[in-house]
Amino acid sequence: MSASQTSDVPTLLVKIFGKDRPGITAGLFDTLAAYSVDVVDIEQVVSRGRLVLCALVTEPTVASQGELRATVHSWAESLKLQAEIISGTGDNRPRGSGRSHVTVLGHPLTAEQTAAITARIAGTGGNIDRIFRLAKYPVTAVEFAVSGCETEPLRTALATEAHGIGVDVAVVSAGLHRRAQRLVVMDVDSTLIQDEVIELFAAHAGCEDKVAEVTAAAMRGELDFEQSLHARVELLAGLDASVVDKVRTEVRLTPGARTLIRTLKRLGYQVGVVSGGFTQVTDDLKERLGLDFASANTLEVVDGKLTGRVTGEIVDRAGKARLLRRFAAEAGVPLSQTVAIGDGANDLDMLNTAGLGVAFNAKPVVRRAAHTAVNVPFLDTVLYLLGITREEVEAADGDEDLLH
Repeated sequence: MSASQTSDVPTLLVKIFGKDRPGITAGLFDTLAAYSVDVVDIEQVVSRGRLVLCALVTEPTVASQGELRATVHSWAESLKLQAEIISGTGDNRPRGSGRSHVTVLGHPLTAEQTAAITARIAGTGGNIDRIFRLAKYPVTAVEFAVSGCETEPLRTALATEAHGIGVDVAVVSAGLHRRAQRLVVMDVDSTLIQDEVIELFAAHAGCEDKVAEVTAAAMRGELDFEQSLHARVELLAGLDASVVDKVRTEVRLTPGARTLIRTLKRLGYQVGVVSGGFTQVTDDLKERLGLDFASANTLEVVDGKLTGRVTGEIVDRAGKARLLRRFAAEAGVPLSQTVAIGDGANDLDMLNTAGLGVAFNAKPVVRRAAHTAVNVPFLDTVLYLLGITREEVEAADGDEDLLH
């Protein structure tokens, strides 16, 4: 029976409450089957072992309605469950136009924060249709299906609220595209890895403090990136090229980086990195992590020594956005289906070019400009912004272990 056919048909909402156990749903519908009703809708939630099961069904004949009610109550009591049956007409009211997924990340997620976010959703004219927990650790991640307001104004309103109350919120439009193939492109330094690669090189050259000072100013947006890059690389002149292998072993992946990439690849996503750092490191990361794309600056080496110069096209703020477009074209993925992750001012063009730009533990100027921000030190929390649950990640890991 179609939605139009049930719009004015008498229906019953059957609600079952109690301790969850296998067979309750089967038992309820086996009981209802005796009255030849049609199923219009079903919803079931289990929280801390307590079940709420709702079945919306067409009303039986007038003669048997009282018998149905008595039978359902008797069946529920026999299982120490509670039942409530409400008469009405038709299906659920249609969802409003403008549909979005709102993902909230808390570490922890408090009642006060949840109240603020849900109040702001209501204040924009949005209605929360469903709520679903994506993860309980290392952060609490909850997804709200919202209708009745457009994605962009909702994103703007919630970004302001989230910043004030200390939670991370991502708002993406609902639709089939959310499960389509995507391209995820990450910055490297302080995003995919915990380090600034040029500072690792500088430590071997004995100029770490000078390089770190210039790096910090560049990441705050106070210096032109290309100028700062040349100034820092010049300090490395004369360093033996054998230091590259040492730096590669010193690089520390961000917690959750392997899980993020492994899970995305299993889902058929393509993953790349762009970096204002150096191909001497990103090429190694590409091979180790199975990345599809990688681009960075290249340190010039002559006679086994670093010259203090870089070769080729400079990967700066504009370059990162240009590379995102290039990767997307090569991957056959529209820009609307791309996700960019970064932390510094030189990532801003890339973040704003992508369909979803994620500021990861970023500087304030980046957090304010990106579509959403993640402020916990676990890179795999980005998976929750894509609607992927922790249980799905762990199940996939378990399957992989069994195969090996």
